Amino acid sequence: MAAENEIKEQQATGQKFDWKKLISHKWVVRNIPFFLFLTALAVLYIYNGHYTDKLVFKINTTEKKIKELEYEYKTIKSDVIFRSKASELIKVVEPLGLKELTEPPVLLGAPSISPSGGGKGGD
Repeated sequence: MAAENEIKEQQATGQKFDWKKLISHKWVVRNIPFFLFLTALAVLYIYNGHYTDKLVFKINTTEKKIKELEYEYKTIKSDVIFRSKASELIKVVEPLGLKELTEPPVLLGAPSISPSGGGKGGD
C-alpha cells in the first residue's frame, strides 16, 4: 500500500517513477504462487499446441489411408462385376472344355410324359 501511495504522489508531482521500490524482494516472494500458476498455464498451453498438432497429423494420415482404401475397394468391385458377366465367364471356362448350354436341361430318373396322354395309367 505504501508503494502505491508513493507512486500516486510521484505521478501527481511529476517525478520519475522508481521501479526498484515496486519490485522488491518482498514483493517477488509474496507473488511466487502466482508466478508458478502462470508457469503452469504456459506449460499447459504449449502441451495443448503440440497435442493438437499431433492429432491433426494423425487425422490427415488416416483420411489419406481411407481414401486410398476407398479407391482400392471401388477398383476391385468394378473388376469383380466385370468378371461376373456371362460373356466373361464363358471366356474363362472355355479352356477347361466347358460350354454354355444351348438346350434345356434333362431331368434324369423322372418318368417321361408321353404324348398319348398318360404316364402311368390304368386304362
